[in-house]
Amino acid sequence: MNKVILIGRLTKDPDLSYAAGTGTAVCRFTLAVTRPFKRDETDFIRCVAFNKTAETIGQYLTKGRQIAIAGRIQTGSYDAQDGIKRYTTDVVVESFEFIGSGQGQQNNGNVNQNTNWNTGSFDEDMTPVDDGDMPF
Repeated sequence: MNKVILIGRLTKDPDLSYAAGTGTAVCRFTLAVTRPFKRDETDFIRCVAFNKTAETIGQYLTKGRQIAIAGRIQTGSYDAQDGIKRYTTDVVVESFEFIGSGQGQQNNGNVNQNTNWNTGSFDEDMTPVDDGDMPF
């Protein structure tokens, strides 16, 4: 089984594009994920989403926004322009959920919009996440 669940913050705005020929939406972004027992250590995980998931992430998320994703690890390789073979590791997003109020803003008791993992519907009863000590 190849299953990954991550909670982190976007390091920059997502890059939404459309594949030539097919028109498939492709959204690439990097998540900063703090290690659970080492608060000073962070992993930067490359992620990619496709189709409607890609369009939603590209439209609603920005740098610093917290997100939970579920997906799978995918490895690959390609020959770079300099002739050297490069290897890639990405998490392919299968579902996601908006978390927090975004970019370090205080929630002050306001309701969060959270997307249901499988249906994309909105819930309004999620508990606010305290993200005051995050570097973003």
